[in-house]
Amino acid sequence: MSAGLPPRQDHVVAAVATTAEVLAHPELDADMLAPWEHRRLDRIRVPARRDDVVAARLLLRLCASRFTGRAPDAHELIQFCPECGQYEHGRPSLRDSPRTGISMSHAHGLVAAAAGPGAVGIDVEPSTRRPGPMAVLRRMLPEAAAEAAVTSQDPGPELLRAWVRREALLKAGGAGLPLLEWEDPGRGATAAVASAAPVYVLPGITAPGHR
Repeated sequence: MSAGLPPRQDHVVAAVATTAEVLAHPELDADMLAPWEHRRLDRIRVPARRDDVVAARLLLRLCASRFTGRAPDAHELIQFCPECGQYEHGRPSLRDSPRTGISMSHAHGLVAAAAGPGAVGIDVEPSTRRPGPMAVLRRMLPEAAAEAAVTSQDPGPELLRAWVRREALLKAGGAGLPLLEWEDPGRGATAAVASAAPVYVLPGITAPGHR
């Protein structure tokens, strides 16, 4: 997997941004969200968390736009849960492009999204976050990753990276998928993408012609 290549139809397009950056983006507007998405947002009582959810869904549309070549508002996001047979929750997909794999993440003023060929998963966390407790992490993380983290000089960042990798793989639905992980010091973010396809990380989320 790689970063820094021009986006192509055989590459996943991924992005990490702050919630404020996404909400200020000239191509994106909360009116793009479907009525069912707004109904879900109405149940979120914490304004900052609501903004994070809006931004993640908008950034997802931007990544899908950069991958498909269509406008961000041309993509209709749906979610379906096969366990209960209900819509409006579960794994996200694009109604207009069901073969496009998509994924999104949000955490404390940070958002991430990815769109591309086949299964894809993305996760982001603030780099200062320290997951725990250790007893829980040992049950949830791969044994080798947990042991490598706790034996390092500074276990916190290692555990965070292991957690982000785990979440990306879970969202992609494939434990054996390759991973691209990186730090975004400017935004204070730790991120990872799981995908069999190469990954192009957008250098910014500004509109075309203004990068």
